[in-house]
Amino acid sequence: MNIRLSLCAAAAAFAFFCSAPAVAGPVNIIPAPVSIVQKSGEFTLSPSATIGYGAGLEEYADYLEEILSTSTGYNIKSRPGKGTVTLVIDSAKVTKPEGYTLNVTPKGISITGADRGGLFYGIQSLLQLFPAQIYSDKPVKNIVWTAPEVSIADAPERPWRGMMLDVARYFHDKDYVKHYIDMMAMYKLNKLQFHLIDDSGWRLEIKKYPRLTEVGAYAGPEHNKLGGYYTQEDIKEIIEYGRLRNVEIIPEIEFPAHILSAIVAYPWLSCTGLQHELPRQHFISRDLLCVGKQSSIDFLRDVLDETVALFPSKYINIGGDEAVYTRWESCPDCQALMKKEGLTKASELQGWLTNVVAKMMAEKDRTVIGWEEIITRGKVDTPVVALIWHNVADSAMAVPDGHKAILTPATHMYLDFPESSTPGEIKAAGWMPPISVEKCYSMPVNDYSPESTVIGVQGCLWSDQFIHGTVLQELPQINENRSENYVDYLTFPRLLAVAEVAWGKESARNYDIFKSRLSDHYARLDQKGAVYRLPEPEIASMTESPDGVTFTLTNPLPGSEIRYTTDGTYPTVHSPLYTGTPVKVASKADFHASTVVDGKRMSLPIHFAPDYSAYARYGKLATEWGPLQVQPKQAPWSIDATGKISGNGDYEVTFIPLKGAAKLHLGNLKLMKRNEQLASIEADNTLGSEPVQYSFSVSEFEAGTPFTIIVDQWGEGSNDSSGLVFIRKKD
Repeated sequence: MNIRLSLCAAAAAFAFFCSAPAVAGPVNIIPAPVSIVQKSGEFTLSPSATIGYGAGLEEYADYLEEILSTSTGYNIKSRPGKGTVTLVIDSAKVTKPEGYTLNVTPKGISITGADRGGLFYGIQSLLQLFPAQIYSDKPVKNIVWTAPEVSIADAPERPWRGMMLDVARYFHDKDYVKHYIDMMAMYKLNKLQFHLIDDSGWRLEIKKYPRLTEVGAYAGPEHNKLGGYYTQEDIKEIIEYGRLRNVEIIPEIEFPAHILSAIVAYPWLSCTGLQHELPRQHFISRDLLCVGKQSSIDFLRDVLDETVALFPSKYINIGGDEAVYTRWESCPDCQALMKKEGLTKASELQGWLTNVVAKMMAEKDRTVIGWEEIITRGKVDTPVVALIWHNVADSAMAVPDGHKAILTPATHMYLDFPESSTPGEIKAAGWMPPISVEKCYSMPVNDYSPESTVIGVQGCLWSDQFIHGTVLQELPQINENRSENYVDYLTFPRLLAVAEVAWGKESARNYDIFKSRLSDHYARLDQKGAVYRLPEPEIASMTESPDGVTFTLTNPLPGSEIRYTTDGTYPTVHSPLYTGTPVKVASKADFHASTVVDGKRMSLPIHFAPDYSAYARYGKLATEWGPLQVQPKQAPWSIDATGKISGNGDYEVTFIPLKGAAKLHLGNLKLMKRNEQLASIEADNTLGSEPVQYSFSVSEFEAGTPFTIIVDQWGEGSNDSSGLVFIRKKD
């Protein structure tokens, strides 16, 4: 019997395309295909299976052969023509770019791609039909290698489906980059923005300027250097690895800001000519490329010439974000250029520079991409592509001058933010609220047409958190890989949500169905060696009554278990095992439950944040204090304000007493951005029954930068004092 899993109102006119994907039974493909028809049979892979392929497709047959042979232990062979699995390209049968059809029957499998990308994506969908162990890097016994009988017709909604990997703030070697490409390809993402240049490091070998990597790729003392770079041969290897997997590598050469690594190597590139050191701690340098010097333009031309010769991509990313123009405002060369070009503001020099580079790249048949600032800092005549990173609606800025846009808003697509605000989340960016899988999945994006301003969607993984302190910096002496695990943890499973948002129509999305399919993919991530964030147990029901709260849970991860506590503490692997029986506690705050895998890996617990709605007028909670935080004599008290300081403006910090017999004294207060003091307030306050407030202003905000409030504090007579600290940005 046939089961139609997705229907299309216009099926007769558009047999290849359907508007609403739906997946049932064992088919849990991500991103959801446009159309699936599932039948009652199944295909079983046998040791005698062969892979047949059309002309010029041997490398795809070899790719599939290696995966199938490695995990099954079968000696699968490939050959031209038909096979048990047949791979062909036929642009007459499959007309949409990167589209494919996949037909699985009990007798065999056929994959037809519109092009090489479509063929590769058909292979990825096939692999997702087999048991998760198909991705194993060694033979797995006692597995029946079956795939359900299906007919799939699929193609992406948008041409740009990307991820940005920041290797400039913190260097990752080429093997990890290949791993990242492999994971992108598994979920049909096709563009990797390679963030190679930033203040903290220059990662691309430029033969004409060897000091860029000799000096600009390493920070710190000789015995403890941090950094690295890719040789041009490394880059060629990475590009080739991506080519087969339909992942285009787009280099990002950042300027005019975020280029301190080049200025350290060649001080004459800056307006001041001063010698700097490469930073080991994250910050955004105020030093810009001196646009008023012809030598700077010549440098850019030389660097971009080598970059274009190395990268076959039709796109070159020039960054262009977060420039502060004070250096240009005081630079005689830049001021002379402004006068010559009839510019009235230093920011317009960036538009002038973007024009120069965009024309330079157009001559080489390349299109410039950059962060949205490249179209807001002066008029740019040559069409460019802007990465919209503030708000989705900002894509409208690209319309008047004929530019294109890619949606990568920090609100939904910045994967360096944590998934939740649960205490215990790993170190992550805090200047905006957390981004859960569901929030990532909910990003609005209009349907695509060739005339669309928005050409696609991109996730971003910044690595500036690696150099806030030393928590994530590896020790090469013991061959650590904690930074790579950290990137994986932040990326997965949210990359799967990015992939589905980018691939299909917004109207076809259904988070509950996606979440059900996602549960099948944790085992696949395990087999691929991806370190992912374990999902918390799900609350099936929560019943409140006068005498307590009763919880019923469901397990989000097949094969795992749930451990729980009822006394307010976090669970351990030795906590009571949840067996399905409802659990009753006096209050929600008493109950915590975690997912446990293999008796050792644990998720964060189900967490109910205290209700501070009564204090909403005071802003966001920064911290709580109790007796253990109160000092017997005057001493500095550090309060993390990262994320609460969210931009330039006026702020209030409010200390609210809750209980305790001791009077708490609050003295002088300082606001620190890293090690830089932004504000200082002299005071001598005694916290009685009423709140105490401090006010200050911020004018040099930097996204991704830690902010700390330091206030002198001590208790009078004892430490018996408890309360809350809130931070509010004034309207």
